[in-house]
Amino acid sequence: MDRNIHMENQFEDLRAQLHIDCGKCCGLCCTALYFSKSEGFPSNKKAGKPCPNLLSDFRCKIHSQLSQEGLKGCIAYDCFGAGQKVTQMIYSGSAWKTMPPDRAQEMFDVFIRVYQLHQILWYLIEALSLTAAQKHKNELKGLILKIQTTVGNSPADICSCDIEAYRKRVNHVLKEVGDSVGESVGGNKTGKLDESEYLGRQFGKADLSGQDFSMALMIASDLSGCKLRGTNFLGADLRDTDLSNADLSESIFLTQMQINEAKGNKHTRLPDWLERPDHWK
Repeated sequence: MDRNIHMENQFEDLRAQLHIDCGKCCGLCCTALYFSKSEGFPSNKKAGKPCPNLLSDFRCKIHSQLSQEGLKGCIAYDCFGAGQKVTQMIYSGSAWKTMPPDRAQEMFDVFIRVYQLHQILWYLIEALSLTAAQKHKNELKGLILKIQTTVGNSPADICSCDIEAYRKRVNHVLKEVGDSVGESVGGNKTGKLDESEYLGRQFGKADLSGQDFSMALMIASDLSGCKLRGTNFLGADLRDTDLSNADLSESIFLTQMQINEAKGNKHTRLPDWLERPDHWK
Protein backbone atom coordinates (compact mmCIF):
# COMPACT_ATOMS: atom_id res chain seq x y z
CA MET A 1 0.00 0.00 0.00
CA ASP A 2 1.33 3.46 -0.91
CA ARG A 3 2.22 5.64 2.04
CA ASN A 4 0.76 9.12 2.32
CA ILE A 5 2.66 11.84 0.53
CA HIS A 6 1.74 14.47 3.13
CA MET A 7 1.84 14.36 6.90
CA GLU A 8 1.22 16.91 9.63
CA ASN A 9 4.07 19.00 10.97
CA GLN A 10 4.69 21.55 13.70
CA PHE A 11 3.92 24.49 11.40
CA GLU A 12 0.27 23.67 10.57
CA ASP A 13 -0.92 26.64 12.64
CA LEU A 14 1.49 28.91 10.78
CA ARG A 15 0.11 27.71 7.45
CA ALA A 16 -3.39 28.65 8.63
CA GLN A 17 -2.11 32.20 9.19
CA LEU A 18 -1.15 32.41 5.50
CA HIS A 19 -4.79 32.28 4.41
CA ILE A 20 -6.21 35.59 3.26
CA ASP A 21 -8.39 37.58 5.70
CA CYS A 22 -9.52 40.74 3.91
CA GLY A 23 -11.53 41.95 6.91
CA LYS A 24 -8.29 42.53 8.82
CA CYS A 25 -6.55 44.39 5.99
CA CYS A 26 -6.74 48.03 4.87
CA GLY A 27 -7.13 47.32 1.17
CA LEU A 28 -3.41 46.93 0.52
CA CYS A 29 -3.71 44.69 -2.54
CA CYS A 30 -6.25 47.15 -4.03
CA THR A 31 -3.88 50.06 -3.49
CA ALA A 32 -0.22 49.04 -3.37
CA LEU A 33 -0.16 46.96 -6.55
CA TYR A 34 -0.12 47.81 -10.23
CA PHE A 35 -3.24 46.60 -12.09
CA SER A 36 -3.74 45.91 -15.78
CA LYS A 37 -7.20 45.74 -17.32
CA SER A 38 -5.91 43.16 -19.81
CA GLU A 39 -5.10 40.83 -16.87
CA GLY A 40 -8.64 40.84 -15.51
CA PHE A 41 -8.66 43.88 -13.24
CA PRO A 42 -11.19 46.76 -13.34
CA SER A 43 -8.82 49.18 -15.09
CA ASN A 44 -5.18 50.04 -15.59
CA LYS A 45 -4.00 51.33 -12.23
CA LYS A 46 -0.66 52.63 -11.02
CA ALA A 47 0.98 51.13 -7.94
CA GLY A 48 0.08 53.17 -4.86
CA LYS A 49 -3.21 54.42 -6.27
CA PRO A 50 -6.47 53.02 -4.77
CA CYS A 51 -8.74 50.99 -7.03
CA PRO A 52 -11.81 53.10 -7.91
CA ASN A 53 -14.01 50.34 -6.45
CA LEU A 54 -12.33 50.46 -3.03
CA LEU A 55 -14.78 51.83 -0.46
CA SER A 56 -13.86 53.98 2.54
CA ASP A 57 -14.09 50.95 4.85
CA PHE A 58 -11.72 49.03 2.51
CA ARG A 59 -14.42 46.72 1.14
CA CYS A 60 -14.90 46.23 -2.60
CA LYS A 61 -17.90 47.99 -4.13
CA ILE A 62 -18.34 45.30 -6.80
CA HIS A 63 -17.17 42.21 -4.91
CA SER A 64 -20.42 40.33 -5.57
CA GLN A 65 -20.19 41.08 -9.30
CA LEU A 66 -16.58 40.08 -9.97
CA SER A 67 -17.51 36.96 -11.95
CA GLN A 68 -20.17 38.75 -14.01
CA GLU A 69 -17.69 41.53 -14.80
CA GLY A 70 -15.05 39.00 -15.88
CA LEU A 71 -12.51 40.32 -13.38
CA LYS A 72 -10.38 37.18 -13.21
CA GLY A 73 -7.41 39.00 -11.75
CA CYS A 74 -9.43 40.13 -8.73
CA ILE A 75 -11.02 36.69 -8.30
CA ALA A 76 -7.71 34.85 -8.42
CA TYR A 77 -5.55 37.12 -6.26
CA ASP A 78 -4.33 35.83 -2.92
CA CYS A 79 -1.79 37.61 -0.69
CA PHE A 80 -0.80 34.61 1.48
CA GLY A 81 -1.99 36.52 4.55
CA ALA A 82 0.37 39.43 3.97
CA GLY A 83 -2.44 42.00 4.11
CA GLN A 84 -3.55 41.22 7.63
CA LYS A 85 0.04 40.65 8.80
CA VAL A 86 1.16 44.08 7.65
CA THR A 87 -1.99 45.91 8.80
CA GLN A 88 -2.52 44.29 12.19
CA MET A 89 0.94 43.21 13.32
CA ILE A 90 3.57 45.37 11.64
CA TYR A 91 1.55 48.62 11.67
CA SER A 92 -0.58 47.84 14.75
CA GLY A 93 -3.92 48.25 12.99
CA SER A 94 -3.11 51.57 11.31
CA ALA A 95 -4.22 52.18 7.72
CA TRP A 96 -2.29 53.84 4.91
CA LYS A 97 -5.07 56.44 4.53
CA THR A 98 -4.18 57.96 7.90
CA MET A 99 -0.45 58.20 7.17
CA PRO A 100 1.77 60.82 5.52
CA PRO A 101 2.59 59.88 1.89
CA ASP A 102 6.11 58.65 2.66
CA ARG A 103 4.87 56.44 5.50
CA ALA A 104 2.05 55.07 3.31
CA GLN A 105 4.58 54.25 0.57
CA GLU A 106 6.70 52.44 3.15
CA MET A 107 3.65 50.37 4.10
CA PHE A 108 3.07 49.45 0.45
CA ASP A 109 6.71 48.41 0.06
CA VAL A 110 6.54 46.31 3.22
CA PHE A 111 3.33 44.64 2.00
CA ILE A 112 4.93 43.60 -1.29
CA ARG A 113 7.95 42.14 0.49
CA VAL A 114 5.90 40.33 3.12
CA TYR A 115 3.75 38.89 0.32
CA GLN A 116 6.87 37.51 -1.36
CA LEU A 117 8.21 36.10 1.91
CA HIS A 118 4.86 34.54 2.83
CA GLN A 119 4.68 32.86 -0.57
CA ILE A 120 8.12 31.33 0.05
CA LEU A 121 6.96 30.35 3.54
CA TRP A 122 3.89 28.59 2.09
CA TYR A 123 6.10 26.35 -0.04
CA LEU A 124 8.52 25.62 2.79
CA ILE A 125 5.74 24.56 5.16
CA GLU A 126 4.35 22.15 2.60
CA ALA A 127 7.83 20.82 1.82
CA LEU A 128 8.29 20.00 5.50
CA SER A 129 4.99 18.09 5.45
CA LEU A 130 6.14 15.78 2.63
CA THR A 131 7.09 12.28 3.71
CA ALA A 132 9.79 12.02 1.06
CA ALA A 133 11.44 15.25 2.23
CA GLN A 134 12.35 14.33 5.79
CA LYS A 135 16.05 14.18 5.03
CA HIS A 136 15.78 17.95 4.45
CA LYS A 137 13.74 18.70 7.57
CA ASN A 138 16.44 20.56 9.51
CA GLU A 139 17.24 22.81 6.56
CA LEU A 140 13.53 23.45 5.94
CA LYS A 141 12.88 24.30 9.59
CA GLY A 142 15.82 26.70 9.59
CA LEU A 143 14.53 28.51 6.50
CA ILE A 144 11.02 28.75 7.96
CA LEU A 145 12.27 30.22 11.21
CA LYS A 146 14.52 32.68 9.37
CA ILE A 147 11.58 34.04 7.36
CA GLN A 148 9.42 34.20 10.50
CA THR A 149 12.12 36.30 12.12
CA THR A 150 12.42 38.56 9.09
CA VAL A 151 8.69 39.36 8.83
CA GLY A 152 8.70 40.10 12.56
CA ASN A 153 11.32 42.82 12.15
CA SER A 154 10.84 46.56 11.70
CA PRO A 155 9.58 47.96 8.37
CA ALA A 156 13.09 49.25 7.60
CA ASP A 157 14.62 45.83 8.18
CA ILE A 158 11.96 44.11 6.07
CA CYS A 159 12.58 46.53 3.19
CA SER A 160 16.33 45.95 3.35
CA CYS A 161 16.24 42.14 3.45
CA ASP A 162 17.68 40.24 0.46
CA ILE A 163 14.65 38.32 -0.79
CA GLU A 164 16.52 36.98 -3.82
CA ALA A 165 19.03 35.33 -1.49
CA TYR A 166 16.15 33.64 0.35
CA ARG A 167 14.59 32.57 -2.92
CA LYS A 168 17.81 31.12 -4.28
CA ARG A 169 18.33 28.94 -1.19
CA VAL A 170 14.70 27.88 -1.11
CA ASN A 171 14.50 27.03 -4.82
CA HIS A 172 17.45 24.67 -4.44
CA VAL A 173 15.89 22.68 -1.63
CA LEU A 174 12.41 22.68 -3.20
CA LYS A 175 13.87 21.21 -6.40
CA GLU A 176 15.42 18.37 -4.40
CA VAL A 177 12.19 17.82 -2.47
CA GLY A 178 10.09 17.77 -5.65
CA ASP A 179 12.42 15.23 -7.26
CA SER A 180 12.23 13.02 -4.16
CA VAL A 181 8.44 13.05 -4.21
CA GLY A 182 8.37 12.28 -7.93
CA GLU A 183 10.66 9.29 -7.47
CA SER A 184 8.61 8.01 -4.54
CA VAL A 185 5.45 7.72 -6.67
CA GLY A 186 6.96 6.35 -9.84
CA GLY A 187 8.53 9.34 -11.49
CA ASN A 188 7.81 11.27 -14.66
CA LYS A 189 5.09 9.68 -16.79
CA THR A 190 5.23 11.80 -19.96
CA GLY A 191 8.76 13.14 -20.05
CA LYS A 192 9.64 16.83 -19.88
CA LEU A 193 7.97 18.66 -22.74
CA ASP A 194 8.75 22.03 -24.24
CA GLU A 195 6.74 24.76 -22.50
CA SER A 196 4.63 25.40 -25.61
CA GLU A 197 3.46 21.77 -25.63
CA TYR A 198 1.57 22.25 -22.34
CA LEU A 199 -0.54 25.17 -23.59
CA GLY A 200 -4.07 23.91 -24.20
CA ARG A 201 -2.89 20.30 -24.01
CA GLN A 202 -5.49 17.55 -23.60
CA PHE A 203 -4.18 15.00 -21.08
CA GLY A 204 -7.03 12.55 -21.54
CA LYS A 205 -7.70 11.56 -17.92
CA ALA A 206 -4.15 10.24 -17.64
CA ASP A 207 -2.32 9.09 -14.53
CA LEU A 208 0.18 11.93 -14.15
CA SER A 209 1.40 10.95 -10.70
CA GLY A 210 4.93 12.19 -10.12
CA GLN A 211 4.89 14.46 -13.17
CA ASP A 212 6.99 17.62 -12.85
CA PHE A 213 4.92 20.60 -14.03
CA SER A 214 6.97 23.13 -12.06
CA MET A 215 7.02 26.55 -13.78
CA ALA A 216 5.06 25.12 -16.75
CA LEU A 217 2.75 27.29 -18.86
CA MET A 218 -0.43 25.20 -18.71
CA ILE A 219 -2.94 27.88 -19.75
CA ALA A 220 -6.24 26.31 -20.89
CA SER A 221 -4.86 22.77 -20.64
CA ASP A 222 -7.25 19.92 -19.81
CA LEU A 223 -6.44 17.91 -16.69
CA SER A 224 -10.03 16.84 -16.14
CA GLY A 225 -10.28 13.38 -14.63
CA CYS A 226 -6.51 13.07 -14.22
CA LYS A 227 -4.78 11.38 -11.30
CA LEU A 228 -2.22 13.81 -9.92
CA ARG A 229 -0.64 12.09 -6.93
CA GLY A 230 2.68 13.71 -6.11
CA THR A 231 2.42 15.90 -9.22
CA ASN A 232 4.56 19.02 -8.81
CA PHE A 233 2.78 22.30 -9.67
CA LEU A 234 5.39 24.68 -8.21
CA GLY A 235 4.91 28.00 -10.00
CA ALA A 236 2.84 26.47 -12.83
CA ASP A 237 0.51 28.83 -14.71
CA LEU A 238 -2.95 27.22 -14.36
CA ARG A 239 -5.07 30.01 -15.81
CA ASP A 240 -8.24 28.43 -17.25
CA THR A 241 -6.83 24.92 -16.76
CA ASP A 242 -9.69 22.43 -16.48
CA LEU A 243 -9.41 20.51 -13.19
CA SER A 244 -12.94 19.07 -13.27
CA ASN A 245 -13.11 15.61 -11.67
CA ALA A 246 -9.34 15.63 -11.15
CA ASP A 247 -7.72 14.36 -7.97
CA LEU A 248 -5.25 16.93 -6.64
CA SER A 249 -5.58 15.88 -3.01
CA GLU A 250 -1.97 14.64 -2.95
CA SER A 251 -0.50 17.03 -5.52
CA ILE A 252 2.36 19.18 -4.26
CA PHE A 253 3.16 22.90 -4.16
CA LEU A 254 -0.27 24.17 -5.17
CA THR A 255 -1.41 27.60 -4.02
CA GLN A 256 -4.86 29.09 -3.58
CA MET A 257 -4.15 31.56 -6.38
CA GLN A 258 -3.49 28.72 -8.83
CA ILE A 259 -6.75 27.06 -7.85
CA ASN A 260 -8.64 30.35 -8.14
CA GLU A 261 -7.30 30.82 -11.67
CA ALA A 262 -8.30 27.34 -12.81
CA LYS A 263 -11.65 25.74 -13.63
CA GLY A 264 -13.10 22.95 -11.52
CA ASN A 265 -16.27 21.41 -10.14
CA LYS A 266 -17.66 19.75 -7.01
CA HIS A 267 -15.86 16.52 -7.89
CA THR A 268 -12.41 18.13 -8.03
CA ARG A 269 -10.44 16.86 -5.03
CA LEU A 270 -8.15 19.43 -3.39
CA PRO A 271 -5.59 19.30 -0.56
CA ASP A 272 -7.22 19.98 2.82
CA TRP A 273 -5.52 23.38 3.19
CA LEU A 274 -6.96 24.81 -0.04
CA GLU A 275 -10.52 26.08 -0.50
CA ARG A 276 -12.90 25.35 -3.35
CA PRO A 277 -13.48 28.71 -5.11
CA ASP A 278 -17.00 30.09 -5.03
CA HIS A 279 -17.01 30.52 -8.81
CA TRP A 280 -16.61 26.73 -9.26
CA LYS A 281 -20.01 26.14 -7.68
